[in-house]
Amino acid sequence: MQYTREIVAIGPRWTGSKGQEKIVAYLRSRLKNDGLIEDSFEAQTPAGKMPVHNLVAKFPGTKDGIIVLGSHFDTNYPLRHTNYAGANDGASSTALLLAIADQLRGKKLEGFSVWLAFFDGEEAIESWSDSDSLYGSRHLAAQWEKDGTLRKVKAFLLADMIGDADLNIDREEASTPWLRILAQKAAIRLGYQSHFFRRELAIEDDHVPFLQRGVPSIDLIDMDYGYDDAYHHTVDDTLDKLSSRSLQITGDVILETIRLVNANASRLATNSH
Repeated sequence: MQYTREIVAIGPRWTGSKGQEKIVAYLRSRLKNDGLIEDSFEAQTPAGKMPVHNLVAKFPGTKDGIIVLGSHFDTNYPLRHTNYAGANDGASSTALLLAIADQLRGKKLEGFSVWLAFFDGEEAIESWSDSDSLYGSRHLAAQWEKDGTLRKVKAFLLADMIGDADLNIDREEASTPWLRILAQKAAIRLGYQSHFFRRELAIEDDHVPFLQRGVPSIDLIDMDYGYDDAYHHTVDDTLDKLSSRSLQITGDVILETIRLVNANASRLATNSH
């Protein structure tokens, strides 16, 4: 929650803003000792060329293969003339990944390496479409396909909008079935099943470019934010709507899912790609 507060304090972080530069500098300072790599490029958008900066922190494991956790940190571009700082939509999941980094740092991970991918440019510049959205994740997935990294990725877990005090993580229907089963098992094992998968719906998010390239992927997202999703992409997406408990629940389930992916690695090899 403290990391969420710090990210929100940076203010709006839409693509091309001063806030974008500040969040990238903030993440760099937090992750500088974590094998950090950067994927920076110019994206062609409806508003012209825009700078996009992805960051990836790497925590090596004992087994050959990678589990990637993802989050986007940018805020909604159409709300750039407001004070919208996306407490839940962008800040909460980014903060969660930073807290997970704290858990992984300085340990020799038994199992696959864990990489944390911090995506820029998830939000549409004008209106959501295949070409106007997911700028950062589309670029990174393409880069990793080109250099062979994707072949080593055993699972991709995306977190988005997971700080809502009334936490109900949706069952995203395009997500890889066996990964959804493991996430559900993790939630049940930890006694958190009431917060997971009561509703099924299709959501386009940063996992899509990875799914399209055959990477087993899941989107852990709570799309119902406020009564009838009233706070989503509004200036009401503020810290007082969030709960540290929700962040803990999601983080615990992600870490347990990683453990289950490692435990089932040989069985899942036949399901990969």
